[in-house]
This record gives sequence, C-alpha cells and structure tokens, in this order.
Amino acid sequence: METTKRRLLIGSATATVMASSFAKVAMAGLPLDLKEDSSAKKILVRMIRVMFPHKNFADGPYARTADAVFKAAAKTPADKIAFLASLRELQDDGFMDLDDKAAYAKLKSIDTTDFFKLVKGTTVTTLYDDPEVWKVLGYEGPSFDKGGYIHRGFNDLDWLPDPRIDEYAGAGQ
Repeated sequence: METTKRRLLIGSATATVMASSFAKVAMAGLPLDLKEDSSAKKILVRMIRVMFPHKNFADGPYARTADAVFKAAAKTPADKIAFLASLRELQDDGFMDLDDKAAYAKLKSIDTTDFFKLVKGTTVTTLYDDPEVWKVLGYEGPSFDKGGYIHRGFNDLDWLPDPRIDEYAGAGQ
C-alpha cells in the first residue's frame, strides 16, 4: 500500500481524535474496565430508568440492561473511551442529582448523539427481552416452543369487554 499525503493526514487526524478522547478519560480518572466502575453503572442505570420509566420494575432488569449496554459500548477501545467520556459528562452535569423531569430534559438535549442512540437501541432490545419484565407486564413469553397460542389461552382476555357481534346480512341489506 502506497503512503499518500491523504492517507497520512487521515491517519494523523484519527490518532489525534483517539488521543484526545483517551486523554479526556484519563484526566477524568475513569477506569477503562466498564464492569468494575460502579459509578458508571449507577449513572447508566439512572439514564435507562429515566428513558424507560416503569415504577413497578425492580432494579434487576435495569442493571442487566446496563451490563448489555456496557458490552455493546466496548466493541472497540475507541467506542469504550467515547462511551465513558459521555458518561462522565453526564456525571459532571449533575445528572444523578436531577429530578426525573430535569433528567429527562437533559437526555432530550443529547438524544441525537451516538452515545444516546447506543443506550436507547440496546435498551429497547434488552430490557423488554428480560423474563422478569415479561412477568411484570403480564406477557407469558414466547409460545412457539409450547405449541403456539391457539391451544394455550388464545381467548383468555378477561380484561376486555365481550365483543359485540352483528351478523352480516350481505351487501345492500
């Protein structure tokens, strides 16, 4: 591969961005192991709770979702550093001390960032795929491995009124 001026400039720019992100994290004193940073996990759990508020959900599903977000954020060292820097910014902005309304407004102000999109996307697919959440929401779980819904309570909707059935007499009647 031939080294050109363009490749040299792109490489230098990438290295500069990486170095500045790494310096940001290092200066902030953030550990690079996401699972061992309890303050990062607390911030992330709070963020997920504000984004997807359910008063009747226990802490377990939110904590497991935070672990999944950490795993998704650590695909590359650069992603991990950027993720930690974004968490640090939330912490520095006093996110943990905000009431729910102010915390929501703060998250709304960053909803176009890659950081927010990663947390939201991972949370949607993880939080609502948790069997503990299914139980709270009244979802019995997948039915394909039990023969489907038709013979397992397909018509057990006791919380809806009985449907009004009118006979169809045909067109023009």
